[in-house]
Amino acid sequence: MTVRATALLTALCLSASHLVSALPPKETDMHYTRSQTEPPTRARAAAKVTVHASKAKSYDQTAGPALVEIDMAETFTGDIAGESQVRALQVRLDDRSASGVSLQRFHGKLGSRQGTFVLQGAELVQHGKIKATWFVVPGSGTGDLTGLRGEGGFEGDFGKRSEATLSYWFE
Repeated sequence: MTVRATALLTALCLSASHLVSALPPKETDMHYTRSQTEPPTRARAAAKVTVHASKAKSYDQTAGPALVEIDMAETFTGDIAGESQVRALQVRLDDRSASGVSLQRFHGKLGSRQGTFVLQGAELVQHGKIKATWFVVPGSGTGDLTGLRGEGGFEGDFGKRSEATLSYWFE
């Protein structure tokens, strides 16, 4: 190979390399990893949540407002479809308003993916209505829902029915 041919080949290779490196990476590229600052792609799911069974018992009434433990069985229909067992703790005031926290393991489908995940919530109850926020506990997803992350909430009639949303992504 002549010096001129070698120089031309080197220039072509360097030009091609420069052009390829200027292109944005794709998640399907073999060596692509999302940067720490690049936001994940999010999806939004909505569901109707129906409470089928609920059992509440006070566990401390020594002073002031009662501390109550609640077990509930729920069904989700919509983009989130399945069942969940909920364990909640509440501070119940004399006017029947309450502040609480909850954990629940969901079994079913999120979109087209099947598996389980755990939601951790914070709830307020006033005048028979509940308003809550929740998030997917990191690392709790199983099956097709492994790597699930998300946040959302619900509003509705306490102990009966509510409308829920979840903004979610996968790591």
